[in-house]
Amino acid sequence: MIDIHCHILPGLDDGAESMEMACAMAEMAIADGITHVIATPHASQEYAFIPKLVRARRDELQARFEGRLALATGCDFHLSFENLQSIRLDPTRYTLHQKSYLLVEFADYAIPPSLDQALHELQLAGLQPIITHPERNPLIRAKSERLFRWLRQGCYVQVTAQSLLGRFGKSAQMKAEEWLDVGAVHFLASDAHNITSRPLQLKETFDQVAGSRGEETARFLLEENPRAVFEGKPLPWVPELDESTEETLPARRRKRFWIF
Repeated sequence: MIDIHCHILPGLDDGAESMEMACAMAEMAIADGITHVIATPHASQEYAFIPKLVRARRDELQARFEGRLALATGCDFHLSFENLQSIRLDPTRYTLHQKSYLLVEFADYAIPPSLDQALHELQLAGLQPIITHPERNPLIRAKSERLFRWLRQGCYVQVTAQSLLGRFGKSAQMKAEEWLDVGAVHFLASDAHNITSRPLQLKETFDQVAGSRGEETARFLLEENPRAVFEGKPLPWVPELDESTEETLPARRRKRFWIF
């Protein structure tokens, strides 16, 4: 499995607090069957994103796990005015593995009308936005049409793996399930911060998805689509979005999908 959203690098944000914690997270990932991790520290007003420092921390951690776990870098990109100005000058500064995909995180308290235009400008710059953990955002949960509009615009969606296990609450779990049913999810990722409350594990979620929706779907969400991001290639699996009201759909409805 490949994890495209993880706060494993030490001392950069609210993720791993030390190199010892980062190593424990890496060992946890290896034991869980994860082969590749993209370290994505926050790029926000609270946490300064310094690429040189990010690369140095990644290189130090990679040296300890060479041949056991492949580590790349990216960021958890917050849509601030300053970040949008900066990314216009140097897009790959923020992208996943310095390719074309970008994790985009929204604030929980406001979704400004200008957000659609900001996403469009990122796409005009050649970037492919991935909306991260929308099932944990109460404003997006309350109005799925917002998310569907961004999907129609060409964005992708990443749900936190533990949301499907109920570990971010029932509301997040139910919405994640509903969006899977209507074809609105392209990736599952750990968004790991530690080895306890936010662990770097995906296997339990893989098994749950395989059991409820089939192993092929689990592989696309946790292996094939994340691998395409890691390599900067088009996604091999893009579900066909069903824009009917998802609450009316029967549980575990199988979706048609495109395989390229």
